[in-house]
Amino acid sequence: MVLCTRSRTHLAILTPSRFTRAEVFRNLDSNNRRHRNLLVNMQRLRGRVYQADGAIGRSELTADGRHKLQIDESSWHILSLNAQGEVVACLRYLDESHASSFETLRVRHAAVARCPVQGSRFRCAVERQMERARNTSVAFAEVGGWAVSEEHRWTPESLRIVLGAYALAELLGSCLGVATATFRHGSAGILRRIGLAALEVDGDEIQPYHDPQYGCLMQILRFDSRAPNPRYREWVVGLMDELLHAPVICRERSALRAAYAGARRFREFGAIGAPAADGAALPLPAPVG
Repeated sequence: MVLCTRSRTHLAILTPSRFTRAEVFRNLDSNNRRHRNLLVNMQRLRGRVYQADGAIGRSELTADGRHKLQIDESSWHILSLNAQGEVVACLRYLDESHASSFETLRVRHAAVARCPVQGSRFRCAVERQMERARNTSVAFAEVGGWAVSEEHRWTPESLRIVLGAYALAELLGSCLGVATATFRHGSAGILRRIGLAALEVDGDEIQPYHDPQYGCLMQILRFDSRAPNPRYREWVVGLMDELLHAPVICRERSALRAAYAGARRFREFGAIGAPAADGAALPLPAPVG
């Protein structure tokens, strides 16, 4: 089942500069120019949306209006493109499984981490989420960079792009992670509805906080890609199938590294596909056509 939107859009994926599991995808496109153009288009969408919302100022954008972050190069990006190939929605998926401690995570920069009341408990909650990921042999990831163009904001596109993060995570082998949610436009409520929940320590939730940088109420939520709200589980499986066949655009050198990694994995394990985590991963859709 695929979640349809009011106007026809299709999904695409931008890979990080270094990535593996290329063998999962059926439509890999090694194209430096296309990767660059879509990355720039996505950053312009974020810049336009975030500035209009008052979350960032003009000084935080590049001269051509892009919201450009260093982690963009090391992240996966799920994009929704309209009929003209323009980015109308996007979301970032940053695999931080390599992080050795809280101090090396992106989320350490969140304002709540410096809060004298909640700061230490927030750190403890994140570290426990990291430990659970290690103990269940799945990735640990941070999801953010959520932006939807104004003409698509009150359509299912907002929900579709977030569910796409669940789908991508499952194709990559499942993950536990965290996501920074704003209360603008009901974003935090949407994320909770699909299965995200508040971080907690011994049953005590980490409460929403005011972020002075973005000038709004925010909350760090946790998620398990294997366990979306059951109401949306079928949609996630449908989006897994869509992403399997969606254009996956990478830089040419990155594709070569990924191909070598995939060949090694095939020789070692004798099979290619999305691995299950304790038998709990969402099912990988069968090939179509």
